[in-house]
Amino acid sequence: MRETDQDDLIERCRKGDNEAFDEVYHRFARAMLNSCMRILNNLADAEDMVQESFIEVFSKLDYFVYKDNFEAWLVRIAINKSLGLLRKRKLRWVDIDLAHIKSSEEAETGDEINNINELSFKSVNAAIEQLPDNYRIVFNLFAVDDVPQQEIAKMLNISHNNVRIIYHRAKKKIKEILRNECK
Repeated sequence: MRETDQDDLIERCRKGDNEAFDEVYHRFARAMLNSCMRILNNLADAEDMVQESFIEVFSKLDYFVYKDNFEAWLVRIAINKSLGLLRKRKLRWVDIDLAHIKSSEEAETGDEINNINELSFKSVNAAIEQLPDNYRIVFNLFAVDDVPQQEIAKMLNISHNNVRIIYHRAKKKIKEILRNECK
């Protein structure tokens, strides 16, 4: 979408144009749903969070700054809604003590899967879905949604080092799952 088209669409929404609301929904709901699914791993919850996100988006359009990316703003609201749902459900984030990390965990293994082209998207996605919730969420936020690690730390109220460790362990676990699948 061209920037002027986007700006026009936002202005029409601000003026209460129902067709503009529908257009925003149809253009961006899929990206928001995908982000929510990566966090919640449950379609019904993800759909609920998308709906709640759109309610918030349409009530806070006056806070959107035109220099920002509109889709990124929408997705970020959906991510925050999803994380809020997990907090309500008492997903606990445990700080990982750096002193207890074995040096072998820090070093990459030599028998890694080197040719990513041999792996199907489906098998990689299935491996990600097998991760524990905290690993899956951090991995998806950083690797898929491109949220900076510092921002993930703030969103989850954990340290930046903890985010780095969880991400490292998630990658390691994904490689392990894929290695076992290839055997």
